[in-house]
Amino acid sequence: MEPFKRIGVTGRQGRSHIEKTLQRLTDFLQQRGIEVLLDESIAYLLPGHTCQTCVRAEMGPRCDLVIVVGGDGSLLGAARDMVPHGVPLLGVNLGRLGFLTDILPDELESQLDEVLQGKHRLVERFLLDACVIRNGKTIGKADALNDVVLHPGQSTRIIEFELSIDNQFVYRQRSDGLIIATPTGSTAYALSGGGPIMHPKLDAIVLVPMYPHMLTNRPLVVDGNSEMQLVVHPDNTIHPVVSCDGQVEINLQPGDIISIRKKPEPLKLLHPVNHDFYEGCRSKLRWHPHEITVDEE
Repeated sequence: MEPFKRIGVTGRQGRSHIEKTLQRLTDFLQQRGIEVLLDESIAYLLPGHTCQTCVRAEMGPRCDLVIVVGGDGSLLGAARDMVPHGVPLLGVNLGRLGFLTDILPDELESQLDEVLQGKHRLVERFLLDACVIRNGKTIGKADALNDVVLHPGQSTRIIEFELSIDNQFVYRQRSDGLIIATPTGSTAYALSGGGPIMHPKLDAIVLVPMYPHMLTNRPLVVDGNSEMQLVVHPDNTIHPVVSCDGQVEINLQPGDIISIRKKPEPLKLLHPVNHDFYEGCRSKLRWHPHEITVDEE
């Protein structure tokens, strides 16, 4: 990749210590002669700054790289804005788990120095496109890096819906809903619902039922190019919701159709060269941190 000349900086206000981290980050970049484009929604956190500002959605066509300061949720929101422009994202983790934002504040300068020298790994993650159709007309669209979730909204009643994959009927289910997750999202909501952890390189999608009425309804892993269709059964008395990454919601009516497929444009993520998916699982999911050795006689 060419050297980064203009870097966008965004994040989410309210995160602990975000002001201090933003100040260190912008100072570090400017000292190295890099032009910084600061998200105007958080610019007030740095009074007296000398950065240019813009709305986050404008960073895509103007930046070589966008750095997100916050948790994975902050990166999810930024990802949907940057994907159409092919701009890579790099995350500084101020959240809890941080499967996507893997630079720690204590290592900010050292890790960024390596990234600016070209010592990094560029990976791609696919997103899902969700489209809601009502009476033959599209009434809502959204995309998701982690998951598309059908759920009851404010209601405590179960949903009845039908699932088809690649135009083949799969089942009619009564449950609290369904999580449709990418490999990236397999360590998020889908994991808490009992779904499998999928390596990010997999070209696959997992469907995880939420409290199904029939215990034989288990998580289902399908090809990443599958096209899924959910039909909210007309006999439902509630109005469920389809949620994308927990940040964009579309209200549904009985009879609505939700079409879900892979988004053509991938997300580009930068990781430090020492990034290790399995080490991340060990530390963030509290797996046993040490290797087990067997004494030889």
